[in-house]
Amino acid sequence: MSAPIVQGWCPGAHRPMMSGDGLVVRVRPRLARLTAEQTMGLCDLAERFGNGTIDLTNRANLQLRGVAEGDHQPMLAELAALNLLDAEPGIEVRRNILVSPLYQAGDLTARLAQELIDRLAELPALPAKFGFAIDTGPQRLLAGDSADIRLETAPNGLILRADGAKTGRLVPESEAIDQLIALAAWFAETYTPECRRMARVVADLPPEWQGVAPGPVGAPLQPGACDQGTLYGAAFGQLPARALKDLIAQSGAEALRVTPWRLILLEVGAAIPAPAFVTDGTNPLMTTDACPGAPYCPQAQVETRDIARLLAARINGSLHVSGCAKGCARMSLADVTLIGNAGRFDLVKQGRAGDEPCQTGLTEETLMNMDFT
Repeated sequence: MSAPIVQGWCPGAHRPMMSGDGLVVRVRPRLARLTAEQTMGLCDLAERFGNGTIDLTNRANLQLRGVAEGDHQPMLAELAALNLLDAEPGIEVRRNILVSPLYQAGDLTARLAQELIDRLAELPALPAKFGFAIDTGPQRLLAGDSADIRLETAPNGLILRADGAKTGRLVPESEAIDQLIALAAWFAETYTPECRRMARVVADLPPEWQGVAPGPVGAPLQPGACDQGTLYGAAFGQLPARALKDLIAQSGAEALRVTPWRLILLEVGAAIPAPAFVTDGTNPLMTTDACPGAPYCPQAQVETRDIARLLAARINGSLHVSGCAKGCARMSLADVTLIGNAGRFDLVKQGRAGDEPCQTGLTEETLMNMDFT
């Protein structure tokens, strides 16, 4: 199997990425939130310029796929009209911010996230995928998600923690973003081209950035009602644009919040039947990841999502079906990982897409008759 090409950067709105079905245009919602009007507008753009589906990524961003090159500039103009586009491309690239979705307007999470957005221009030059997490609710929800610098709650206050470090530095809210920028500056002076993520250089972290353990990790969110509204699941992170518009309209939701867990939260939205979405937390599709696969990704060597749907209920645990060894849809371990290889599948158990397989050359027919226990 030939090694997959690692781009080293993620698509944006100003800088889309070409895929097998056209351009991939990524929208980064501010504070993980779009108003109902913005959501409706984005759905319209997905239907007019894209393939009619919005992808929810594991960085809590939204992607439109299948955009023709000639439609890119008209789409940017409409994204700007919806206030979903940074006027400065350099700011968009820096706005890699995960926000714990259960915040209330004006609370600590919202205040810190907004201040960081307002001060992005003060950050040093950082690698393209370098990101931040604002995880300051009563319990941490983003501990397992990709971020290099984290603001978190601890039993005795607010801490700033470098990803990969067991402890962080206690900071007052008034100094939190100042200290975050200072830690980013330390990383910018420390990292090498081979070590472009915080966790790879954290062994060199000075002791003044450590010392206070973060608070407890909360239970994973599930589809259903919560204090802020109603959560719905999205199989493989796919949001059919027409169905999403109907859901917003019929539920009366005021806004949409995005998460990195294939869940969307409709603010103040009533829980209503939604056949296009997952409403039962026990649905095996909520523990199944699959990238777009062939023919939508030029590096994918197999179709992924049809076989993932067929296998999901037969796997006791998590399933990851990857079109190639990059494993873009899931960075964490899965109980069963299937990797496309020259039209067939390799099998990894309790691992990731790039790990050594325990079986190779499996066909779809073989997989459908396998016992994965």
